[in-house]
Amino acid sequence: MNKIKLASYLMLTISIIGIGYALIFNPASWIVYGISITLIPLFLLSLGLINMAQATKEEEDERTREPFIGY
Repeated sequence: MNKIKLASYLMLTISIIGIGYALIFNPASWIVYGISITLIPLFLLSLGLINMAQATKEEEDERTREPFIGY
């Protein structure tokens, strides 16, 4: 689970830096379009993964006692 959190926070920082670059430095329009097409969904995906990686107290006990074996 720590790999998911690390990857999520890495994606979050990359997307924030890219979006901030597009807002502050005013690059060419095709660069802004590329950033908006790729980094805004990446930002939303990383927020969702961070939210999913955080377990409640009840889920933490279940995750340690019973590993996921599939459906």
